[in-house]
Amino acid sequence: QVQLVESGGGLVQAGGSLRLSCAASERTFSSYNMAWFRQAPGKEREFVGISWSGGRTYYADSVKGRFTISRDNAKNTVYLQMNSLKPEDTAVYFCAADKGVSSTYYVARRSYDYWGQGTQVTVSS
Repeated sequence: QVQLVESGGGLVQAGGSLRLSCAASERTFSSYNMAWFRQAPGKEREFVGISWSGGRTYYADSVKGRFTISRDNAKNTVYLQMNSLKPEDTAVYFCAADKGVSSTYYVARRSYDYWGQGTQVTVSS
């Protein structure tokens, strides 16, 4: 059982930056694909980006060029650096993990077995 704990959320003005962290309990963290999702009030949880275990990253169009995912396998932690934040980025942000994520369905919630509890990000205009 992998436990994921997010941190780093908060309130920021539009144009500002935040860095979220997701710490994993798993010793074989480096073999896990780590993704970030977000869920705004009244909306479905949506894919933000993924750090594949092999090192590649991929982002949703809505955050491409503004958000960056990195990981520190020695610390069992994945990060989401968010720059140029917009009010529409306001959401609860979740990290998710799975070893066997399909290259076709990686944007789908069902592709991930393990989830954190989420951290709130609020961007004021």
